[in-house]
Amino acid sequence: MLRMRHEVNGGPEVLFVEEADVPAAGAGELLVRVEAVGVTLPTVRKVREVREGSEPVPFGGEVAGTVVATGPGVIGFRAGERVTGLCFSDAYAEYAVLPTAMASRIPADASAVEAVALVRSGLVARGAYEAARVEPGESVLVTAAASAVGTLALQYAQAGGAKRVVAAVSSADKADFVRGLGADEVVLYGDADWNGPYDVILDGVGGDLLGPAVRALATGGRLVAFSSGGGTVEAYELLVRGASMIGFQIRAIATGKPDLYERWLRELWQLRAAGTLRTAVHEEIPLAEASRAHALIEQRRNLGKVVLVP
Repeated sequence: MLRMRHEVNGGPEVLFVEEADVPAAGAGELLVRVEAVGVTLPTVRKVREVREGSEPVPFGGEVAGTVVATGPGVIGFRAGERVTGLCFSDAYAEYAVLPTAMASRIPADASAVEAVALVRSGLVARGAYEAARVEPGESVLVTAAASAVGTLALQYAQAGGAKRVVAAVSSADKADFVRGLGADEVVLYGDADWNGPYDVILDGVGGDLLGPAVRALATGGRLVAFSSGGGTVEAYELLVRGASMIGFQIRAIATGKPDLYERWLRELWQLRAAGTLRTAVHEEIPLAEASRAHALIEQRRNLGKVVLVP
């Protein structure tokens, strides 16, 4: 099979394609013939990140495809079923190993590309929105609003009854796109005070944007951070606003609260069937051109999900 790898950390140029053996499904795992791979900012950052004494590691990611084999002890899945989920290594490949705990079935009327654009990003958007405890009539700002998670978070906010849904983006040429997915207003990261204050900010960027995000909170506001970008917040900035900052990670729900995870999955597909949630796919890119996909995301040029297709 073909797969993408990197032997040194760096930018998109360090990715290369190689031939490799098809992996075997271990206990509790599915071997999936991959039809689509979702490219995420955390994965792009993992390839570039250089830590002293560290070695590059095979990166995981979101995959969708058809089960071709099941490992020992697997119950509830069988060969021939179409599934999507998160694998923890070698996701950029023609075949991938997917833990059953992170797998879910794809409805018959959905494509593999739609599945990777909807499921993981939709679960993160849903979880971040839930963590914020948004009340009807409150104002919500979403950073990285043109990303796969951001586009779905905007739609969750509109469906949840927010009185004002604002998209924060890196450039003005994304404004029409995010308005089309539910944003009432659009602000740029460089705008003064982001036209705040806001009751809730859902932040998918982190890093240097955490400071402006906290300063844009209203009294009693909540900032939910779900990005891999890190960053620091001055406790005093929260104190003077009586505000709070909440961290969210979907993996913690998948592994620690599987019943809730399954309920959110079912609701996600129901909202998609009802037309409440719409996916946005920026481009389908051949697997061997993964470096181009990473460059799109690093340069913040994507409008919605970037998908690799083996």
